[in-house]
Amino acid sequence: MVNPETPCLYIRLRRRARIRKGSVVHLCHIAQIIVEPEYEESLKKLIIHQPRQEDGNRVLIDMMLIVRKVKQAYPELQIEHFGEPHVLIEIFTNNKKASPILIGLVWLLLFIGSGLAIMNFHADVSMLQVHQRIYELMTGKKVERPLFLQIPYSLGIGVGMVIFFNHLFKKKFNEEPSPLEVEMFMYQENLNHYVITEEYTKIHEGRDEK
Repeated sequence: MVNPETPCLYIRLRRRARIRKGSVVHLCHIAQIIVEPEYEESLKKLIIHQPRQEDGNRVLIDMMLIVRKVKQAYPELQIEHFGEPHVLIEIFTNNKKASPILIGLVWLLLFIGSGLAIMNFHADVSMLQVHQRIYELMTGKKVERPLFLQIPYSLGIGVGMVIFFNHLFKKKFNEEPSPLEVEMFMYQENLNHYVITEEYTKIHEGRDEK
């Protein structure tokens, strides 16, 4: 129960946060807070963690650490927590932008690779023979290159891929996520879950050694 006479800090941790390498983690970087006005600015600037070299590029901040830091600075505050019990911090550096030449080479490699994949698939299923047979059934004539079917089919593959991935360069047709975006989201979620599990294991191992 919250004592109405005791100042209370309501806190909700973000799921993820990003800070520049060499910066200090303040409470405002990792959480949303509601508190009495006289505490607000000082709590936002409260130092929660100083990243070290051995921390790597990801750090897990547990709610218990935040409670400890807040109580050390303001023991009179009562803390009410909502949402996630931890926040995963990604430490980034100001890397140079990728070279346009490198981007072009990667784009060319992917373009050629995807084209070869489609061609190999068509060779495996004998798509040319299928088109020839369909054209023969429709017209009664047998031709080597049934362009009447091949050209619309080729255009349909391109249009179908654009619709499937819901992107044309940087333009999206609607707000529905594409299958690629869903897969990237699931990959990021699984990666975060793995990192959080590993960080908790390190924390508990460190406490057991002590």
